[in-house]
Amino acid sequence: MPHSSILNRQALYLRPDPTRVIVRPFKPSTEPRHLKPRDKTRANEIVDRVLTLDQTATANQLRDILHNFEGRHRNLLRQFELRADSMEDAFCHHQRFSQQERQLIGAYFMNEYSFESAALFNPSIVPHPDQSDVADGNRRVIISLRAVGEGHISSLTFRSGMINTDGAVSIDPPVQLACLPDIHANDGLAATGCIALSFKSESDLSERVIFPATEAQSNGIEDARFVAFEDEGKTVYFATYTAYSGSSIRSELLETRDFLNFTLTPLRGPAARNKGMALFPRRINGRYAMIARQDSENLFLLYSDDLHHWDEGHLLMKPEFAWQFVQIGNCGSPVEIDEGWLLFTHGVGPMRRYSIGVTLLDKQDPSIILSRTVEPLLQPEPTEREGYVPNVVYSCGAMRHGDLIALPYAVSDSYSNFTTIQINALLSSMRPVG
Repeated sequence: MPHSSILNRQALYLRPDPTRVIVRPFKPSTEPRHLKPRDKTRANEIVDRVLTLDQTATANQLRDILHNFEGRHRNLLRQFELRADSMEDAFCHHQRFSQQERQLIGAYFMNEYSFESAALFNPSIVPHPDQSDVADGNRRVIISLRAVGEGHISSLTFRSGMINTDGAVSIDPPVQLACLPDIHANDGLAATGCIALSFKSESDLSERVIFPATEAQSNGIEDARFVAFEDEGKTVYFATYTAYSGSSIRSELLETRDFLNFTLTPLRGPAARNKGMALFPRRINGRYAMIARQDSENLFLLYSDDLHHWDEGHLLMKPEFAWQFVQIGNCGSPVEIDEGWLLFTHGVGPMRRYSIGVTLLDKQDPSIILSRTVEPLLQPEPTEREGYVPNVVYSCGAMRHGDLIALPYAVSDSYSNFTTIQINALLSSMRPVG
């Protein structure tokens, strides 16, 4: 049976929308990232020009700004005030600002950013923490997506949806508004490089955008692999992702219970220096377990007693088939079924074409490979070949739903789609190992 015949591709294309924008701090292009005393002049020139306006002119300018931008953002005037407050160290001695002057000055140091104008891809899927009022056999889900905007900066955004009993997937339309979280730091967090984020409870899930907030993340939060982690009867959501500074990468871990409050923590140890780490959804024999590609080519199985420290692991898989001769990597956390762990993997073949396959690992000892797909399970369709990076299908995480696997996948680093797969048909398509 050809692998493609067991896929139920859904025509649910999640495409980038350039009309969805967030408000970000803006610094004139000639100013460095960190203002130094000798660089204060340009910011103060802007302030001095604003202060030449009389009260009426200031009010008129604010009125014009609100007419153009208020409906696109929440609490815009408050955001302007906070931005002016954050710029105080860059301002020389000045007269006391009126509230309107402070708001107008803040507006000059902010700009809109279309966070998903270029791409919306590399999705993962987990059960929603709120399953209230969901019909039997259905499951409410959360899809995480990598959004790319101007400057090729990657951020993390979300969608909610539903999987029905028959495997049909529906996605809730996103609201037009988008927002950034409040960032909380304290000495305890700062000592480990952690940051804590929180969104307002009234915000819709699809509004929430986790944008790079540290120097290590400054050019991107990439490829979040979410998993619903079960421990002592409680569920916590983790996501491993790549923090990209523009010159270096490292793996970091996101933690949340409600998708309102998040903690982001750098991972430590030799294995965390690369990308593509994926956490098992529960402890294995009392220890945390991870699939990682610490050498940029092969897949390794890692164990740790410390969720935030990962030493080098043991070789699990290496490129074996023609469609993966360049390298292999995981497509998110292993999915537990009765027969073992389903590990979805991507392989890179000739002409840098990405394909997706699957391997079944032993439930008690995941270092044992029971069976695998010899030919790709999922490859780019003719209509899916074109995009920012042609000939690529890629996923950051699947989910079990009854007798089905729901697998969201990205198309050519541009947009995302879904397929569902019957578990029995999938197992029948795999070749035993040994």
